[in-house]
Amino acid sequence: MTDTAALLAALVQDPDASFVLIARDGAQSVELLTGDIEDVDLLADIPLSLEGVSREVFAMVPYRQVRERGFEAQDDGTPLRCLVVDRHEHLPLPDVVKALPQDAVPLKDAGFDISDEDYAQVVTRVIADEIGRGEGANFVIRRDYTATVDLGSDDPVHAERTAALTWFRALLTHERGAYWTFAVITPGHIAVGASPEAHVVARDGIVTMNPISGTFRHPSGGATKETLIEFLSSTKETEELFMVVDEELKMMSAVCSDGGRITGPHLKQMSRLTHTEYMLRGRSRLDPRDILRETMFAPTVTGSPMQNACAVIRRHETKPRGYYSGVAALFTPNAEGGHDVDAPILIRTVYLEDGQLRVPVGATLVRHSDPYGEVSETHGKAAGVLGAIGAIARDVVAETRLDPDAPAAETSLADDPEVAELLASRNSRLAEFWLNPQEDGSAGPFAGRSALVIDAEDRFTTMLAHQLRHLGLDAKIMPWHAVTDADVDAAQLVVAGPGPGDPRDATIARIARMHEIVTRRLGHSAPLLAVCLSHQILADQLGIELAPLASPHQGLQKVVPVFGEGASIGFYNTFTARVSPGTTAAGAAEVSADAATGDVYALRGPSFASVQGHLESILSRDGIRTLERLITDAFA
Repeated sequence: MTDTAALLAALVQDPDASFVLIARDGAQSVELLTGDIEDVDLLADIPLSLEGVSREVFAMVPYRQVRERGFEAQDDGTPLRCLVVDRHEHLPLPDVVKALPQDAVPLKDAGFDISDEDYAQVVTRVIADEIGRGEGANFVIRRDYTATVDLGSDDPVHAERTAALTWFRALLTHERGAYWTFAVITPGHIAVGASPEAHVVARDGIVTMNPISGTFRHPSGGATKETLIEFLSSTKETEELFMVVDEELKMMSAVCSDGGRITGPHLKQMSRLTHTEYMLRGRSRLDPRDILRETMFAPTVTGSPMQNACAVIRRHETKPRGYYSGVAALFTPNAEGGHDVDAPILIRTVYLEDGQLRVPVGATLVRHSDPYGEVSETHGKAAGVLGAIGAIARDVVAETRLDPDAPAAETSLADDPEVAELLASRNSRLAEFWLNPQEDGSAGPFAGRSALVIDAEDRFTTMLAHQLRHLGLDAKIMPWHAVTDADVDAAQLVVAGPGPGDPRDATIARIARMHEIVTRRLGHSAPLLAVCLSHQILADQLGIELAPLASPHQGLQKVVPVFGEGASIGFYNTFTARVSPGTTAAGAAEVSADAATGDVYALRGPSFASVQGHLESILSRDGIRTLERLITDAFA
């Protein structure tokens, strides 16, 4: 029988030992992983086998790895650190808690690295300058709570490891609802956290993602049904969740043959915070390292569209992110000779390096955001971690998992019929296409035809391509900068995709190239479907005015006229094509526009059709039907 106390003491005493402790949600054991450290450059380099023998590997994947996808990131040199597991034990949870240290860890000089006022100003700038200019739907900007740890020892390495295990014990006993509670102890890098969110899991060929969004900070005295209902009724919180689900479905559609299916929503109740969440599931045969690369990283901690979100983070965050918003990933050999992966997001985590504590937290900024409300959200998220580890006063209603004398846990408000009904009602707004099992598209109306989907830096194209395949088309995606004129000419149907930015600004290479592609297809009278940004470019080619909207339509659901039918469609646009109210034609094009504003929702003419909204979005209840109608028009 393992002597848990002696084992942990030996690991703490050895300054060269690397180990990981993981308590998974609901488990009555703590997993101990030990092994040697290998730092690698790329996800593909994670050493899952040696001389043909599969190995279990735990990896800390830093945010800077988004550069593997060609996205921007400050390169702070944080290592992609791999622990090649030589020992994996399950230790009884009570034994671990009993063996862990629990003396308070004194902190000094504690506070946020960016003042509340300065952070509120950053929020204001992002809403005005980024969302307001059409750069994206939502962005996550973080700041760090920092403090100096009073190690009080001539052996700082031992003292840091003891502090880390003290915090790990505190999280085990004072936090609940975490997907993983963990401690990662390696030379020069210590991380202790309680992550609520499983970013991506691949097991037995099934990929799941768990987008969590919306943060309800429990009021003093604990959450009540009334305060929770007020939170769930918030337009901002609801739309924020829908937008991150859309963004993660883009990732699912890139790695899963069946595109992904939504279940939920559910409540994620923790000790001090409650979140709303969905589960996404699909099938994939990809290497788990490739799955991880294609899903870097969660929109809940970056924003959307992903590529622009990384650029916005680069512009507005003054320091590199380190591991924040990356993932911890455990690769485990499976019976098929490959590996499964379990990868929670690195949030709600304390980092300890050279005696300095750091707790990064971020708020999701959307068009409805109140700057000081987002300031408050960062305080709430930091307090959730700091309170659990005892760095600040704990909430008296926080659940203690093991102490029988602790205060009773809060009632599970998710079981209340009124709360459950309010949650379930959210799905009435969503597209059934993504809620229900999807049929094979081999018998679809466009079977035997093909489509080239041109990605203008918004991976909504992956969802769009999945829907095209559902309709029978053999759909291929190419990025705008890789598409040649020969590719454009050879395609049976070109789907010019969405993307961020001002459609009028031809000084941007991406915008200029999309103009060239649309012009070329029009000039050859070749079938073209233009979506969102490309719809605006098509309208410009037809002589229709382009203008910014008074208020961005990011994550907005509207019922709009589309050639004689009302269609419920999701919108992610900051600019619009606009005609005089009542206009129904522009040259050879038929125009479907808002009767009051003249905002153009759809166009069709000889061998072309277009739509301003995103028919592939979960917000487009009539998306698949409208897509089929417009493709029929383009082929006419």
